[in-house]
Amino acid sequence: MDSIDAIFIDRDGTLGGSDEVLYPGDFELYSYAGAAIDKIKAFGARLYGFTNQPGISRGEATQDAFEKEMKHFGLDEIYICPHHPSEGCECRKPKPGMLLQAASAHGLDLNKCIVIGDRWTDMLAAYAVGCMKILVLTGAGREAMDRYRHLWSITEPDYVAENFEDAVDYILKRECGG
Repeated sequence: MDSIDAIFIDRDGTLGGSDEVLYPGDFELYSYAGAAIDKIKAFGARLYGFTNQPGISRGEATQDAFEKEMKHFGLDEIYICPHHPSEGCECRKPKPGMLLQAASAHGLDLNKCIVIGDRWTDMLAAYAVGCMKILVLTGAGREAMDRYRHLWSITEPDYVAENFEDAVDYILKRECGG
């Protein structure tokens, strides 16, 4: 997969769970997500998780637990913003800090990267650094398209997928020329 440097995948509402944050141990992948991860990995894509998890700063879960869980799902590297929105950090989506950190660590061209997520914050982070944007309609995806569309009206998703599996199929079809 030479034309894609990496695919960044949000956790809650994209890979599983719901539009609410579920901590490791309670979080479950959607039934199709594991096979979709395997399919895109078999094609040669590097997969990075990127997720806002303010419960870490509140002591409700550990960053290590999130990282272990997401690596267990098959993701290569995990980027987590542990901060509460009021902390004003540079890593919390919609800011692109996690994407920039990954680009620096792995020599990525973010214009050759894809973000898959269910929230408007995922789309704005991707837009800020030139990543392709795929919005999934699971989790908070429908709300992002309807109720919160005004918050990210400066951009459009490159593709709107029914779910993560549909997003992966779209990427593979696009990469294989079909």
